[in-house]
Amino acid sequence: MTIHAEGLVAIVLFYVLILFVGIWAAWKNKNSGVGEGGDRSESIMVGGRDIGLFVGGFTMTATWVGGGYINGTAEYVYLPDYGLAWAQAPFGYALSLVVGGLFFAKPMRSRGYVTMLDPFQQLYGERMGGLLFIPALMGEIFWSAAILSALGATLSVIVDININMSVVISALIAIFYTLVGGLYSVAYTDVVQLFCIFVGLWISVPFALSNPAVSDITVSAKEVIYQSPWLGKIEPEDKWLWADNFFLLVLGGIPWQVYFQRVLSASSATYAQVLSFLAAFGCLVMAVPSVLIGAIGASTDWNQTSYGSLPPKDKDESDMILPIVLQHLCPPYVSFFGLGAVSAAVMSSADSSILSASSMFARNIYQLAFRQSASDREIVWVMRFTIFVFGALATAMALLTGSVYGLWYLSSDLVYVIIFPQLLSVLFVKFTNTYGSVAGYIFGLLLRIGGGEPYLKLPPFIYYPGWVTQERVHHLTGDVEYFVQQRFPFKSVSMWASFLANVIFSYLTKYLFESGMLSHKYDFLDAVVSKHSKEIMDKATLVGNHDNINLSEMAPVRQGLGASLAGTFTNTEILSDDGASSPEAFHNEN
Repeated sequence: MTIHAEGLVAIVLFYVLILFVGIWAAWKNKNSGVGEGGDRSESIMVGGRDIGLFVGGFTMTATWVGGGYINGTAEYVYLPDYGLAWAQAPFGYALSLVVGGLFFAKPMRSRGYVTMLDPFQQLYGERMGGLLFIPALMGEIFWSAAILSALGATLSVIVDININMSVVISALIAIFYTLVGGLYSVAYTDVVQLFCIFVGLWISVPFALSNPAVSDITVSAKEVIYQSPWLGKIEPEDKWLWADNFFLLVLGGIPWQVYFQRVLSASSATYAQVLSFLAAFGCLVMAVPSVLIGAIGASTDWNQTSYGSLPPKDKDESDMILPIVLQHLCPPYVSFFGLGAVSAAVMSSADSSILSASSMFARNIYQLAFRQSASDREIVWVMRFTIFVFGALATAMALLTGSVYGLWYLSSDLVYVIIFPQLLSVLFVKFTNTYGSVAGYIFGLLLRIGGGEPYLKLPPFIYYPGWVTQERVHHLTGDVEYFVQQRFPFKSVSMWASFLANVIFSYLTKYLFESGMLSHKYDFLDAVVSKHSKEIMDKATLVGNHDNINLSEMAPVRQGLGASLAGTFTNTEILSDDGASSPEAFHNEN
């Protein structure tokens, strides 16, 4: 195995730069002080809620512009059976940020939550919050593992170094600066990383386009030269499958802690909305070089390159088309700069996901469910420990699990099918309760798992209308694999079924208990009779609007979510400038 000295030097310099920026951001945060009466743990989670437009715009964009985003976009544009028509991530995630900014950012930020799970525990109780933590954690960990795995493969293509070593070193650097600086380090390194991605890929594109082996991409967009046109098309029988995947990106891209961590770190609710819109524009801009690189790969006569006579699609290497184009169609010094861009993309996603998972665990599981009296210092150390544990877990999965992408696909589906309808209910349907939440969770889980997952070789036990048996050929081995493809939009149907189950069961249980048709003693979740959900919600918002109201004056609630806990959901100082944006404040004004 040969080691490319120039490539190693470029990677080392880039990693040193990222590490320096991460440590500097942590030092800057420490010296600025948390603020009188502030919490160090909250500063790590939401950056003291003073992230400005410049840094905030970059770090919000980096929520989705990662290794999977730029590599996956190039791959789908390159693949003959898909093309640009199926490269849904750029438009899907951009629209997701717009929808999130319009409808979800303001209510979440104006109520002063610290994590995405806060409103669930506030309305449905800590046990339900723990259940919703499971798909949220799976999504973050599997996403980190998938992109670390992609980074190892990318580095091995260009630099020709050991995959395991490159993954471990990259993960250690991301874990270290996240450990010492929290969201501040993640946000400031995102600025550097996105700059490197943009510059690195745009420098590579002109060199690749001018390579003699590359045909005119405007011609290959519509005509067959070396393979099918890279614009692609959507067959009539696939329109519902395309729509299902698109809505998965648009709506399923909202209920992620990596997104709400940025929303909740904004200095105001309006800023949170503006950041979402800026990031939507950033997502589209950052996708352009990836689309061009995928088009270049589809327009190349690979027989004229150092890659070999067979194109990447015939070697089952379509997923690495971006680093392959950088290596074989660009000069070495350009390809190494592009490699730094790919590394940047991966690290900008990995650090965010690891921090998000540890924030949810430390606050919503450890503090609110088990140790309500935990000190701020204790929460900080729990966060640091879980950052290391979750980072190590993602790294181990990237190295040891062959089906890590399949695990991420399934977990991201569960985020869409389970968490999004719950978020919709908890923010906009006030009468929902824990019984409805549990019913929605079960309905969504069963309907989604019932559809199967080909990437995990998980067979379906629910065959939705329009299902077909497809075959996948492994070009290197010649093996043929058969799997069931669900062309029915069962993911979106599962999501809406989960939402309706929540609403219907909540209304039904509320009616049965309040009318006396069911004895109060059967309200074993204390979700209706004690009215603890509404009382806690009122308590949290009233504290923000009426400083003279004492917690002791409130109606009694369950001990598990008592007065001391309710106050932790809302930062009254933060609500002071945004109070008018909350529904309760609006009602009081009228």
